[in-house]
Amino acid sequence: MSSPVVTLPTADGGLAQYTMNEPPEWAFPGGMPQSRVAYAAAHVVADPRADNGPGRPAAVDWDATLRFRRHLWSHGMRVADAMDTAQRNMGLDWPATRELIRRSAAEARDFGDPSALLACGAGTDHAPDAASLDEVVAAYTEQIATVRDAGAGVIVMASRQLARLARGPEDYHSVYGTLLGQADRPVILHWLGEMFDPNLAGYWGSSDLDEATGSFLALVREHADRIDGVKVSLLDAAREVALREALPEGVRLYTGDDFNYPELIAGGSDALLGIFDAIAPAATTALHALDAGDTETYEEAFGPTVPLARKIFETPTYHYKTGLVLVAWLAGHQEAFTMVNGAQSARSAVHLAEVFRLADQARLLPDPDLAAGRMRALLATCGVGR
Repeated sequence: MSSPVVTLPTADGGLAQYTMNEPPEWAFPGGMPQSRVAYAAAHVVADPRADNGPGRPAAVDWDATLRFRRHLWSHGMRVADAMDTAQRNMGLDWPATRELIRRSAAEARDFGDPSALLACGAGTDHAPDAASLDEVVAAYTEQIATVRDAGAGVIVMASRQLARLARGPEDYHSVYGTLLGQADRPVILHWLGEMFDPNLAGYWGSSDLDEATGSFLALVREHADRIDGVKVSLLDAAREVALREALPEGVRLYTGDDFNYPELIAGGSDALLGIFDAIAPAATTALHALDAGDTETYEEAFGPTVPLARKIFETPTYHYKTGLVLVAWLAGHQEAFTMVNGAQSARSAVHLAEVFRLADQARLLPDPDLAAGRMRALLATCGVGR
């Protein structure tokens, strides 16, 4: 049987014929990788029959959303939920987020202990008009309680409200110090760079990254016994390595670098990555190879995923969720290419065509005929293939 051929738009305004690869064959050994802790930050599946237009309340397809989390757990991934990959601050409102946390934790129990398999983001996005640091603390406290009550681990997300109100490093230390003082189990702190959310510019009290890093490290060292790890999303490999080496013993560095993750993980970082949403079979293969000291298989599994990751996360980086949802749809994990807040329209047809091509090159589309049919249907709405 011949491989499907799809006509794709190109960056120069032309069209090109693309012949798909044979279906992938991933040999999953089972179980979680042992040498690294690996979380896949998971997207949510929008209800395609609901009004998920810009500014509307999020309507989630819960069956498909939870089915995708089962896919990740079945591939040995831990799941990081209710984070920016799930469109926090970009369409997933607090009522939907609260339900997502509850449902994901309940689903995790089929695989084991939710606190080991699932960590959820706690932030302040349900209090957009917070006018004081005390109100920021109260908002964080409410969301942390929601995550804890569900039985999941806590990821303390960066706060737009704190970024707006803080006058300097001392305000960040005050807020986070209060939250960490209340923690009954170690949490993960998330430093999300402004390329992912421009509203977080100057986080930790300075627009100078060296000064911000110093402030962040001081906080971590003061509260190291309450911190499981730090998740850093700055897309700066050298800075991440330096930060990893400076962390107190026992505090993990979870890479959030979706450009340079193979070398950072190989070098000692754990992982909490949005790109793992799309590449779970390849990531699992690579991480188990790392366990076995098999560098050749590690590089063979991860290598083809890097061009895909760099395309999905290209500027404006905060629209990366569109590429992840496209890959999930093409791979058959959901039945529609729709997103809350209408975010499926955030990338061009040329961008989406290249994501399709690179996902196929990385062997992430298990049914080429299904993927080709869906890509043709999508491109037809853009006037391609008429």
